[in-house]
Amino acid sequence: MKDRLRTRFWVEAGFATLSLIFAVLTLFWTEWIEFVFRVDPDGGSGALEWAFTFGLLLVAIIIGVVARFEWRRTANATA
Repeated sequence: MKDRLRTRFWVEAGFATLSLIFAVLTLFWTEWIEFVFRVDPDGGSGALEWAFTFGLLLVAIIIGVVARFEWRRTANATA
């Protein structure tokens, strides 16, 4: 069945995984945003990091659900 999955599924699964990785990274290393972009937009309060983490978790969940629909569509088509 994996060979019958459309590219759309793999893109969705990849983005969901990437979002989840960045959300977990932000949970354990909150200063990575300041380190990478060389700015401190929230003045050290950590509000940006928490918003970023929750946003990425939400994106990962939504895209994961969409990818699951694509997986099930393929499974039903092959059955």
